[in-house]
This record gives sequence, C-alpha cells and structure tokens, in this order.
Amino acid sequence: MDILTALVVVPALTVLVLFFAKDLRQARVWAALGTGVELILAVVLTFWYLQLRGEGHAEEMLFTKDVLWFKSLNIHYAIGVDGISVSLILLTAIVLFSGVFISWHMEELSKEFFISLIVLGTGVFGFFISLDLFTMFLFYELAVIPMYLLIGIWGTGPREYAAMKLTLMLMAGSALLLVGILGLYFYSAPEGGQPTFNLLALARVDFPISMQRFFFPLIFTGFGVLGALFPFHTWSPDGHASAPTAVSMLHAGVLMKLGGYGAFRVAMYLLPDAAAEMSWIFIILTAVSVLYGAFGALRQTDLKYINAYSSVSHCGLVLFAILMMNKTSFDGAVLQMLSHGLMTALFFALIGMLYERLHTRDVYKMGGLMKVLPVISSLYVVAGLASLGLPGLSGFVAEMTIFVGAFQHEDSFYRIAVIGSVSAIVVTAVYILRVVGIMLMGPLKNPAFADLPSIAWQERLGAALLLVPIVGMGLFPGWLSEMIMNSLDQLVARF
Repeated sequence: MDILTALVVVPALTVLVLFFAKDLRQARVWAALGTGVELILAVVLTFWYLQLRGEGHAEEMLFTKDVLWFKSLNIHYAIGVDGISVSLILLTAIVLFSGVFISWHMEELSKEFFISLIVLGTGVFGFFISLDLFTMFLFYELAVIPMYLLIGIWGTGPREYAAMKLTLMLMAGSALLLVGILGLYFYSAPEGGQPTFNLLALARVDFPISMQRFFFPLIFTGFGVLGALFPFHTWSPDGHASAPTAVSMLHAGVLMKLGGYGAFRVAMYLLPDAAAEMSWIFIILTAVSVLYGAFGALRQTDLKYINAYSSVSHCGLVLFAILMMNKTSFDGAVLQMLSHGLMTALFFALIGMLYERLHTRDVYKMGGLMKVLPVISSLYVVAGLASLGLPGLSGFVAEMTIFVGAFQHEDSFYRIAVIGSVSAIVVTAVYILRVVGIMLMGPLKNPAFADLPSIAWQERLGAALLLVPIVGMGLFPGWLSEMIMNSLDQLVARF
C-alpha cells in the first residue's frame, strides 16, 4: 500500500476498531493510537518528499497513483502531493492527534465522538491528496457532514441552531462547487473527446474566457464559504462557539483550510484568466473579511467568539494573499494556513481547558488567572502573541510574507487594499492584549477560582504538540517556505 492511500486507510481502520470499543478507556486509547500512526505517516511523508526533491525529482506531483473506478464518467482514484499539500497534511495530523488528547475525558457517547472526529479527519486527508476533482469533492463532503453531528450532539449553547446553520451554508457552498466542477468536466473535451476530472489534465485545457467568467466565481465562492469569505462567514462564529473543544480545533485549524486550498488549487489554477480579470471583486470582499473579523473580535466578550471572529480575519487574509497572484503572496497564503491552523487550535484547546475549570467563557467574569493557572495562562499569552504577529513566532513569518508579496503590485488599488489589511494587525493587537489584561493579569476577581485543578498530562501533551511547531515555524521557517516555493513555479506561470 502506498503512503498516500495509507493516510485514508489508517483512519478508516481506526473507525472500524472503535466500533468494538467497550468503554471510554478503550475508545480514547484506540483513537490515540490511530491518530498517532497518522501523525507518523505524515512526518515520514514529509521527510520522503524533501528527500525526493533533494535528489532532483522535479515532477509537479510526487507519490502519484491513478486507478480507474467509474469508467463511464472517467472518474479516477488519482492521488499525488506537492509541497503545499504535504505541509497541510502534516498540519492536519498534528491537530487531529492533539484533539484526541484534549478530548481525553469526553464521557458522553465517547466512542461515537471519536468515530465522528476521525471520519472528519479522513475526509480532510483524502481532500489534500486527491488529483481527481470528483474524488476530491467526495472527500470534501465526507469532511463537512460529520460537523452537524459533532456540534448537534456534543456541542453547547444553541447547538442545534449552530449545527443547522453551518450545515445549510456549507451545503449551499457545495452546490456551487458541484456546478463548477461539472462545468470544468464538460468543457474539458469540447470536440467530442472523453471529458476528465483530472486536475493536471484540466490544467492543460485552454478554457474559453466566457466559460471562465461564469464558473470561476462559482468555484471560488463555493470554497470561499468554507474559508469564511465575507458575507458568507456568519456560520463560522456560531459554529465555533457551540462546538466541543476538539471540534473547534479541527474546524478552525483544519477544515477552514479546505476553503483556501480549494480556491487556490482549483479556481485560481484552472481558471487563471478569469481569476486575473475578476480578482478585484474578491480582493474587496477578502479585505472586508480581514477588517470585519478583527473588529468583530474586538467587540466580543466570549472567548470562543473572540477566537472565531479572529479566524474570520486570518482566513480572509489567506484568500486575500491568493488573489494577489505572485509567488511570494502564494507562499505567504500557505504559511498563513499553517500558522493559523496551529495557533487557533491551541487557542481553542486552552479555552476548553479554562471552561472545564471556570464554567464560563466571559472574560469579564475572569481576572488574575495567571496566579492560579500559570501554565494555561502562559500558553494563552504565547498563542496571542503568535496571533498578533510577534517576531519569532509563526504568525510573523506568515503575515510578513503575505504583505511583502501583496505590496509588490504597482497598481494603486492593490496597494490600498494591502494597507487596509495591514491595519487589521493593530486591531488584532488591541483585542489580544485587552483579553490578556482582563483575564490573566491583576488580582483574582472571583475567590471561587482560588483552588482550580492544574493542567493535566494529556492537556500538556495536546498543547505541546501545537506549541512546538508554532515556535519552530517562527524560528526556522526556511525549509518549510522552500518546500512550498518549489511547488509554486508551475502555478505562478499560469498568471
């Protein structure tokens, strides 16, 4: 079995084994073993990929495999990876493994919870390795559908409303995607040949501009809904706020990255002429996402809503960078996906730890927590500093790369949009430092919080799995940026 297929087979086998788990202990042990093997596979894949590139393998995709599984429609199980997808696979494996430990004491329907969580992860892995658009779409739906159950059953607050809103909006985006994918399929053989869903084959088709103008906004918006594109972002804050901790981690840390990756890999890559012609429309929308998300976070008092609106801003920055259409901004977009995935997963993990102990997420009901929960509080400060772009942490590397790449445009419109987006950093610093000051500093506001349980071993492990790459990416970004940049030459050439 090839390593890419193993990435979807291992979680599928883990789900099968979980069906026979008898109690919480067995469920969490099997979930940890399955996701641990998945993390090892992702690390091995990264090393093999770097080794092959170092040996001079210059193919656009490595570890490719193609098996016909639906002949009449020419649908294939076609897989392969480049530096972009390898880095996102590694991100997914880290967040999924961490999420299992953060959910270590999930007692309500624990077996079913871990099954749903790993099914979601399976869809994400399959999405990132797929080179056939129909197969990619199937994995996309496999990743999205479990969210309804995870929020509706294990969530808090108005969970039914949040789950339904999320599902309906993402299904609407899926409908746009399906129309766009079918459009690419039927236009891929205009002279009576056999149409194809293969991504690399579609890249060699010269689609007419009239067709591109129609299908580009459908595909970009379809993926943009999952990437929290304004004004289709409203499902995200409600979904984050009601989701259980590990689901929020996967939701913001991994699932939203499918939107940015799909917009980049499918809409921009396959329809470059329409992307260049219509980018200004989506640049306005993404710039609004960046600013709106930052100001929205500034107005919130619930920790989950603060992080949810922050995710709208950071994911908006990913789409913004993609639309700038140069190598540096593309590199920054992928780095931002990785950085945001790690730090927002850490944020939600810490918020879950605090909620378990305090039974509130309202920052104004907290105060002085640094004295009683020093480890959790210190980790929250580090995650906040990464979010506001402090040098030495992942956020600085990603955001500076985006802004440098975006400002390379000589057109005044692009530069004004960049300046507007850069201003969101100031707003981010304000709401992060405000929350840290209110929640962690000063005297202990509530005497009932004086004797809180310290951070448990599984929580330490889950947080460490996220903290180490945040710091590592900030201090040693070169190898990661080079791996991504080496995969961008053929993409950039299309613009």
